[in-house]
Amino acid sequence: MIDLTMATPDLLFGLRNNFFLGAYQAAINNSDIPNLSEEESVERDSLVYRSYIALGSYQLVINEIDSAAATALQAVKLLALYLSSPENKEATIASLQEYLSDPAYGNNPIVRIIAGIVFMHEKDYVEALKHTNIGGTMELHALNVQILIKMHRSDYAEKQLRIMQQIDEDHTLTQLANAWLNLAVGGSKIQEASLIFQDFSEKYQMTSLILNGKAVCCMHMEKFDEAESLLLEALNKANSLCSFHLLLIDDAKDPETLANLVVCSLHLGKQSSRYLSQLKLSHPEHVLVKRASAAEESFDRAVQTLA
Repeated sequence: MIDLTMATPDLLFGLRNNFFLGAYQAAINNSDIPNLSEEESVERDSLVYRSYIALGSYQLVINEIDSAAATALQAVKLLALYLSSPENKEATIASLQEYLSDPAYGNNPIVRIIAGIVFMHEKDYVEALKHTNIGGTMELHALNVQILIKMHRSDYAEKQLRIMQQIDEDHTLTQLANAWLNLAVGGSKIQEASLIFQDFSEKYQMTSLILNGKAVCCMHMEKFDEAESLLLEALNKANSLCSFHLLLIDDAKDPETLANLVVCSLHLGKQSSRYLSQLKLSHPEHVLVKRASAAEESFDRAVQTLA
């Protein structure tokens, strides 16, 4: 007998894919999806609001998500509050901990994703893994890979990647996680990462995430002119988006584009101070800004001892 039953279509596939690849405006623009269940509607809204957050529109998210919204959306609002101002961080983390300590909310995958993101920002990787490590969704597995790479545990990150490959080897997040791990391992793996980003660029809309991925691969292979061209394209995209959506976006400049341009310019013997100044103004907590500030302070101290 022929089985005529068909798998339920994944109505959110396109929206998720846009979000995962950094096509945030496309995710927002194409989010009016009919016939969603209540659970799917919450996931849709969480992805849309996280897209606004990625574009720097924190206040829009804070204003639109009220106290009657689903728990998952409350967690997304906490992420917007956390990122919007350093003064909000302590209170936001306390509120997030309350959600996580309540079994009714703490097992929600979106709440756990937000927890992982916040604690990764805090560089508290052990705490982040506490909430993401059990997995449950492809995004949680991918977040585990990111956290483990940050902890310099490529061996454990590879185990997470294998789990993702067993679930769906062709999934966008599996391919992204594979590229991240290849970049972390380096050596001959850089070429494999480059091929993944090249494949993305041929299949999907070119985004800052894809351009930066290709550029980092080029820098690893010492192709700094090509890397600079890719990064300037990413910066131009951000500037165009910021001009077009001026009322929505507080700062569309991707900090990784600016940080990579600083590094690339130094290798090319070009002036990098303008990119570093932009990064300091837009993302003062970025690791490159902190390293540059620490270096400047060390230099100043050394000069004072010689004076």
